[in-house]
Amino acid sequence: MALNLLSVTDAYIAKIRRFFTVTKITLLLLIIAIICTLNAVYSYRRIKQIDAFNLAVSTGKPPETDLQSFEAKFSTAYWLAKNERYKEATLLFNKAINNADNTQKAAIQYNLGNIFFRRGLAINGANMTVRDEAEYLFVQAKTAYQQSLRLDNSFWDARHNMDRILTMLPGTPTPGVGESDTPGLIMGSIPVGLP
Repeated sequence: MALNLLSVTDAYIAKIRRFFTVTKITLLLLIIAIICTLNAVYSYRRIKQIDAFNLAVSTGKPPETDLQSFEAKFSTAYWLAKNERYKEATLLFNKAINNADNTQKAAIQYNLGNIFFRRGLAINGANMTVRDEAEYLFVQAKTAYQQSLRLDNSFWDARHNMDRILTMLPGTPTPGVGESDTPGLIMGSIPVGLP
């Protein structure tokens, strides 16, 4: 029985040797070398494209590749916001939010909050007639930071800026209390005064 098992094993080894000839192994290795070379050339070309993309974005020029990618829209909007072109940056951030995941959406909301925060800070000190506009911008920033934190609760920069906004915003007035011209807003139909 052992002799029969040995002859079966020898038969398989002989078949494998006939299949893997020197010519076939050389051809297989040549094909693998060509595939690896093509992959290396593609990777090198892609790295050069990424470097050109990063250089274009950092200098504020439109990139030549990956024009519709999230990164292109986000970085262009970020560059615009950094250079105080807030309206265009807001439009691009809002356009980029459509194809973003939750972490990217949180980053977009954070940057939108920063835009509103900077605009509010810029006009807040100008004069007292723009106080309502600055407060509106601060409320918008607060809303954007809240949205960012809903999407990514571990975003510490958004938490920090949210804390700063909350200290800058006036407290929410209670209706019917304070300097209101019409006291008694809480109890609107009850007459004011002594019976």
